Amino acid sequence: MMKTLKLLTFSLITLTLAACSSQPDYRAAEGSGYGYNATQLTDTQYRVTFKARGSDADKAMDYALLRAAEVTLQNGYDWFIVTHRETLVDNQRVEPSSALRYNDSRDVVTRCGLVSCTTTSYPRSSFSAGVHIGGDKSQDIKSILEIKLGKGVRPDTDASFDALEVRQHLSPEEG
Repeated sequence: MMKTLKLLTFSLITLTLAACSSQPDYRAAEGSGYGYNATQLTDTQYRVTFKARGSDADKAMDYALLRAAEVTLQNGYDWFIVTHRETLVDNQRVEPSSALRYNDSRDVVTRCGLVSCTTTSYPRSSFSAGVHIGGDKSQDIKSILEIKLGKGVRPDTDASFDALEVRQHLSPEEG
């Protein structure tokens, strides 16, 4: 009887944890406000937001783009243009900051044979560029997009997206 009770308790705890962990990141915003939301501004313009808890601002932006694609398709359009984009971390606007670095250094190589060693020094120059958009702790991240919907031939700009392609590439994996 005690063994059965322990097994039942363990099973119940396991199922409860599985249910809690299976809640998807990508969902409509409710209660806490985490998830996606879309507000219609005009016949062809929407504001799409995605709010998440974490440190991955790129994922929040991907989910905002995914929701923009879904809104586009649900309204019978083919593509959308992002007219404005913004990321907030703990309600503060985050501007991507870039870092450009040039380093001049030397590599020293020592080769030893049976009798002696020789040391050679080689110059080395390196250039690095990086972008940091903040966040290494669990924070509230909110990505905001304003989009304009369109049909037919998609404009050839970096700000325009094919809604079907975005949905295909950014939809969360099932299972």
